[in-house]
Order: sequence, then structure tokens, then C-alpha cells
Amino acid sequence: MTNGSLEQWIHPETPSAGHTRTLSLHQRLNITMDVASALHYLHHECEQLIIHCDIKPSNVLLNDSMVAHVGDFGIARLLSTFNHTTSGQTSTNGIKGTIGYAPPGILFSF
Repeated sequence: MTNGSLEQWIHPETPSAGHTRTLSLHQRLNITMDVASALHYLHHECEQLIIHCDIKPSNVLLNDSMVAHVGDFGIARLLSTFNHTTSGQTSTNGIKGTIGYAPPGILFSF
């Protein structure tokens, strides 16, 4: 994606000499709503429930318009549902993910 990941915006590796990349409150709210919308789609709109398992700033990609897209479905899990109830069978023995994958306040830290 054109603007890289959210991680690169929150924690830049090397700040450039006259140019710091910062996110405005409006951009942060839009990114939060984009990610929430993506998770809502995965959890409620897909025919088969998808659990991402690894939401973190490095897996949130930003396009040229700063619209957030959730990426890296490497450890995502599919849950079987029948008549809108989750069955006891899943494609995993336990939900896995990055420890501390979404620290509270990461999108709103100033």
C-alpha cells in the first residue's frame, strides 16, 4: 500500500530531518472505523465466520487516501456456523495470535 502500515506511522524507524509523519485525530478516527468495519464484515457478513487472530498496527495497511485495510491473514481461523449459531467445531485447537497484539490506546496515543 502507498502509505505503508499503521505501525510505520505510529513508530517511525528514523524520523526524517524536516518531515515528521503524524496522524491527525480525524485520520486516527477514520482508521479506527475502517478496521472496525473490516472486523464487522469478517465476523458478521461473511458466509463463514473469519477470526483474524493477529490485529496489530503492522497488519493495518494504508492506501494513498489513508483508507485502512486489514492484511496478513496467515493465522486467521474459520469458524463453522449453522443457523446463526457457532458450532463446536473450528479449524483450530486454540485461538492464536501475537501476544499483546493491540495495546490499548495505540491509535490514540499522542
